[in-house]
Amino acid sequence: MARCEELYPSNVHYLGQQVVWSALAGLMALAATIPNYRVLARWSYMALLFSLALLVAVYLFPPVNGARRWIRFGPVGFQPSELAKVAFILGLAHYLTSAENWRRLSSLLLPLGLTLLPVLLILHEPDLGTALIFLPVLFAMLWAAGARRADLAILALAGLLALPLLWTQMSREQRSRVTALFEQIGPGQPATADTYQLRQAKQVLLLGGLWGSLLAGQTVDDPGAYHLPEARSDFIFAVIGERLGLAGIGAMLCLYAVMVWQGTAIALRTREPFGRLVAVGLTSLVGFQTLINTGMTVGLLPVTGLSLPLASYGGSGLVTYGLVIGLLWNIGIRPGYEVTKEPFRYVLERGTS
Repeated sequence: MARCEELYPSNVHYLGQQVVWSALAGLMALAATIPNYRVLARWSYMALLFSLALLVAVYLFPPVNGARRWIRFGPVGFQPSELAKVAFILGLAHYLTSAENWRRLSSLLLPLGLTLLPVLLILHEPDLGTALIFLPVLFAMLWAAGARRADLAILALAGLLALPLLWTQMSREQRSRVTALFEQIGPGQPATADTYQLRQAKQVLLLGGLWGSLLAGQTVDDPGAYHLPEARSDFIFAVIGERLGLAGIGAMLCLYAVMVWQGTAIALRTREPFGRLVAVGLTSLVGFQTLINTGMTVGLLPVTGLSLPLASYGGSGLVTYGLVIGLLWNIGIRPGYEVTKEPFRYVLERGTS
């Protein structure tokens, strides 16, 4: 069968770009390991403010495909929302290293406010997927810092009650992606405009079978069956599934599991408060973003437009995750030990048992 140009274009433009970005991501990872990560605590609030300023600055640049997510200087551009993820984790970790910050429900209002600022700015770009990733990272870091379960439950309940407000702030396209989750159609049925992308993603994923077209060849000779918008970025998981099959995506998910496992191990080994919380935040970022991307591809979660870490096409996300890996490596080689005022959950649980 003829090679499907829809998913695998024959030009080398995309490959060349990704190779350059991969090299930059590698350099970023190495550079992030050089300074002692504790120095970042002093600059964490400044980094957060700078990232918020960049999220506002995107509105000064012309939209791309109807969204204001990019800051461009000639042919070079980047998405500030990717940088904001790391800056948010650094700023929140610095705040939570104070022993009193997790003892009262009122003390959790500031972390919630720090979270809502980038969430609202990114939501209006619009970028629903990136906006939502901040919330599970917030709860993971609060839990690791020792916040009481009752307080976290109250925050979660408040979040549920705020969903109608969030719905009013979403664009028509974002709403349609949520409602499409409940309008999924079976094989052979015509797709609506709102359900087409999700239907095609699941179909392309199914075409890979057990071993994928790389080994078994294409299963159908219909180019339309392989049509998938945003295949190289948001839906790269479906492309990998078609190419490498169930065995390939299973192996890839195992690699992500190893990343999360190693990140968790670094957090557990680190006794210095700031480093441990940063490790928890970065590890939860990797884990939750992977779950959301793969979940939306198979129809378990709404289509949010969130990339797959280290796999999707694009420079901003790849370089940012190079920074994430470098920071985790930095913390892992400097676990440290400091006596503090019970900053972590294991101390809290020991004291109440």
